[in-house]
Amino acid sequence: MWNNVSAFIQKHNLLPEGSKVVIGVSGGADSISLLHFFDTIRVEKHLELIVAHVDHMFRGRQSEEDMLFVKEECEKRCIPFEASQIDVLSYQRENKWSAQVAARKCRYSFYQEVMEKHQANLLALGHHGDDQVETMLMRLGRGSSIKGYAGILPKRQFGRGWIIRPLLSVTKEEVLDYVKENGLSYRHDPSNDKDAYRRNRLRHHVLPLLKDEFPSLNEKFQAFSEHLQDDNSYLEELTKKEWNKVIKTKNESRVVLRIKPLLLMAKPLQRRGFQLILNYLYNNEIPPSLSSIHIDNLLSLLESEHPSGMLHFPDDLQVTRSYNDCTFSFENERAIPFRAMIEVPGKITLPTDDVIISEVWTHYNHEVQPEKNQAILDLSKVAFPLQVRSRLNGDRMKLKGTAGSKKLKSIFIEAKIPIAKRDSWPIIVDANENVLWVPMLKRSPFEVTEETMGPVLVLTIKKS
Repeated sequence: MWNNVSAFIQKHNLLPEGSKVVIGVSGGADSISLLHFFDTIRVEKHLELIVAHVDHMFRGRQSEEDMLFVKEECEKRCIPFEASQIDVLSYQRENKWSAQVAARKCRYSFYQEVMEKHQANLLALGHHGDDQVETMLMRLGRGSSIKGYAGILPKRQFGRGWIIRPLLSVTKEEVLDYVKENGLSYRHDPSNDKDAYRRNRLRHHVLPLLKDEFPSLNEKFQAFSEHLQDDNSYLEELTKKEWNKVIKTKNESRVVLRIKPLLLMAKPLQRRGFQLILNYLYNNEIPPSLSSIHIDNLLSLLESEHPSGMLHFPDDLQVTRSYNDCTFSFENERAIPFRAMIEVPGKITLPTDDVIISEVWTHYNHEVQPEKNQAILDLSKVAFPLQVRSRLNGDRMKLKGTAGSKKLKSIFIEAKIPIAKRDSWPIIVDANENVLWVPMLKRSPFEVTEETMGPVLVLTIKKS
């Protein structure tokens, strides 16, 4: 094991000399062997070690004893020990996650705190080759991205530094042999014996069969993982260049894409582009429940002939298509209905930050043409009071110069107004709920004509 791990560290440049390393140690055979390995090479490599342990409080006194065991191991080696007891079950119920997801989030959050406290640049974890095979099989089974199918990375960015996994080059059997050869004590978590979890079922029943058929299974899976990672890294660089033409606007909670240039791209670049957007919005913590099915549904939405639609992704991420734009957003874009009186003369500020100004002109000059953001109404045709409100189902509007009426929904569709904006668009109505004006879009017969002689009402809309 020593030779394999040392070669793997050198190949992937996991451990620069003089590094300050936080080691995640649960007390199990994997993490104890990792701790022993680092302790053995720390003088030669000029390493500074800190151990971090999380008691998830799943097993009461037993898990507390795991923590005390790890503490004693650190005291023997004169290695600083950091521990945290976290009520993961309460955290799980509060956020409605699975126990494993909640535990992982708590654990990694604590690791980051320890790294920051000690100004460490590396976090070393004890995932081994069998973990790699299990992870890749699980992701193949449930669906993932190419990056996901590549499994566990030997090295990835985390917080202020990097996570490294030196044991990916060795099997569980090799870890246990190393523990035995070096006379190491470790703790056993009985939950690993149960078939309640899918990973355990793979570990107990599928992996032994595969290893019997393919003795070098771990090496082949690790090589395949690294090939996928290399290919994906190259294609991601191509994607970043191409997607500069696709991204219309971007902030930490909202990204808007141009659909036409996106659909002209090759499918591999489309998929990687979506992955980059999701990584950005989820802050590199994509929910486990998000799978390749979500990406397939997204592609179907964008390729559809229908100009609009919506998808719901995990953790309240909405994906909305509206004509030539696709919006990813954590914002609740569904507008709250509003209705307010328009004072004449006067000024009112709407929830959208638009301002409507009303004025009465005693004489009207027919040579004056209204601006696009303005309506000039014949006071003799208008029933007061006037109101401004959001649209209602079934709203119709009589159109200037025609004998008929039209649904507001059709007016919005013809003007290609995004769905997200329609519910907040101001509608001006009179006391009889006649639609007098849809600002910037349509005018009504209530506006002035050549026969208008008397006073007129001028409505102007602009940003505050």
